[in-house]
Amino acid sequence: MPTTPAPEPAEPAEPAPAAEPRVPGRSRARGEQTRQLILDTALRLFRERGFAETTMRAIAKEAGVAVGNAYYYFDSKEHLIQGFYDRNQAAHAAAAAPLLASEKDFAARLRGVLHAGIDVNAPYHAFAATFFKSAAEPTSPLSPFSAESSPAREAAIAIFRDVVEGSSVKVDPELRRELPELLWLGWMGVVLFWVYDRSPGQRRTRRLIDGAVPLVDRLVHLSRLRVLRPALRQVLSLLELVKAD
Repeated sequence: MPTTPAPEPAEPAEPAPAAEPRVPGRSRARGEQTRQLILDTALRLFRERGFAETTMRAIAKEAGVAVGNAYYYFDSKEHLIQGFYDRNQAAHAAAAAPLLASEKDFAARLRGVLHAGIDVNAPYHAFAATFFKSAAEPTSPLSPFSAESSPAREAAIAIFRDVVEGSSVKVDPELRRELPELLWLGWMGVVLFWVYDRSPGQRRTRRLIDGAVPLVDRLVHLSRLRVLRPALRQVLSLLELVKAD
């Protein structure tokens, strides 16, 4: 399924309404329904008003819940975005599941997963550039590389791990271990291109996917050639160096 904004405007210092009491045995279904309502409302307001201009108070008002309830489920706007990330990855996995269950060809699996990610993100394209200004800030908790985003990031990498492990492709063992994360990094590049793609239906992004996948497929197949193994080791060593603290 992916932009430093001005800080969120300070809200009045009045005490927030009390959150719903945490009653033992409270229906999980009802709690999840309220949580999803707040998240859906927040995403709509982000699209309509922009991320920086939307406050937690405005979200609570539109959702018809007390401000305290909004904070009960989400500590901040950033946590709302993390909720969106989690939902987005679940939707991406679900959209890709039928193809991954039936297709064994690596290129077809990768192409299908990338297009499924664009499909899932399509409703959010209108405000994606504004949001990306926040996500692109290295210190932002909204960054896909932040510690706060690690659950969604791992879920995304798991999709690409499924692409590799469920395929019939023969891959160098060392590359196989790192390939899902490399594919995810490539996906981040596609998302960045998509964010700024103003072509109708973002068809330029679709063409990018269709053109890049055969190249990736060829490189993966070539990775087993003995003559290329020294270069492959260098690439993997560089990846480990970049990942090191």
